[in-house]
Order: sequence, then C-alpha cells, then structure tokens
Amino acid sequence: MKTPSVKTIYTEKARPLLQKELGIKNPMALPKIAKVVINVGIGKVLKDQKRVDEVISSLEKITGQKMLLTKARKAIAGFKIREDLEIGARTTLHGKRMWDFLDRLFMVALPRVRDFQGVPQTAVDHSGNLNLGIKDHTIFAEIVPEKVQHIFGFQVNVVTTSKNDTEGKVLFRGLGLPFRESDPNDK
Repeated sequence: MKTPSVKTIYTEKARPLLQKELGIKNPMALPKIAKVVINVGIGKVLKDQKRVDEVISSLEKITGQKMLLTKARKAIAGFKIREDLEIGARTTLHGKRMWDFLDRLFMVALPRVRDFQGVPQTAVDHSGNLNLGIKDHTIFAEIVPEKVQHIFGFQVNVVTTSKNDTEGKVLFRGLGLPFRESDPNDK
C-alpha cells in the first residue's frame, strides 16, 4: 500500500483536526502551508569554488529548483566579507514542488537521521512557522553518499498562515510530523 502524500494528509486528516481542535468553522480560515524556503550559508567555503558549486548543485538536486545566490549587504572586516560578496544561496518552493519536497522531508529524510528523537517543540516559532536545521544533506535520497566530497548543513523554513505557535503545532501534528516530548534541554 502506498503511503499518502503530505498534501493528501493535509486535506483528509489535518483540516478536520484543525477545525475540531481550534474551533474554526470557516474552512478558508484554517492554517495552511504557504511556502518552503531553503537557505544555506557558503561563507566558510568561499575560497574553494569547487565546494561552492557542490553545495549549490546538491541543493538544486534536493529541491528540484535553481538556487539564488545571496549577497552581503555590508562589509564586515572581522569575517573578511566585502559588500556584494556572494555568501549564501536560497530558494523558495511553492505549489507542487513544495508538496513534493515536504513528502521527501517528512517521509524519507527525517526518518533517515541517525538517533532521530523527533522535532523539538521549539522548532515552531511564535508565528506558527516550522524552522528546521538539517546538519547533514546526505539524508536526502537524491544525494549519493559515495559521490559526496563534503557534508554541509542548511536551513528549511516552512512558512504557514498560522497566527500563533499553537495553530502551527496543531497543523504540523496533523500532518504527521513527529514532535519530541518536552525536553528540559529545549529552550
């Protein structure tokens, strides 16, 4: 039996759960996922163009979309950063690519994390958005670990239309995201 996609889970399970738990009668007012933003800093590897190209190409494989290079707004001498120096890359996913990425993230990548205990409750901010730091990009099936020269991490921000963290947590719990039980180390 095929596991249902995150979009199917949202429409069939999460929406009724949100209506029941939040008491929202209007289905258009229910929280939903608006976009997914993937961001990586390449400031440490700027001197090695080969590593920069590897980071960019790996993230393009993972997201299925071209990465946009981000530039420094101002110079910081202590970090050897000049104004307009390319120090990062990002992309924003909408629509089908967003749902496909969330399928791979929730169903394939997160379960492949070694010693995965669940997503900390603090990963959902006060606006109801989910912010995850991925430490090892090789957890995604698109990346062949034998061909990887350098392992890097990146940030995934799942932006929702939630008004607060309670709505965001109910939304992500309804989508089947495993939250870690309260841990005194999570602050």
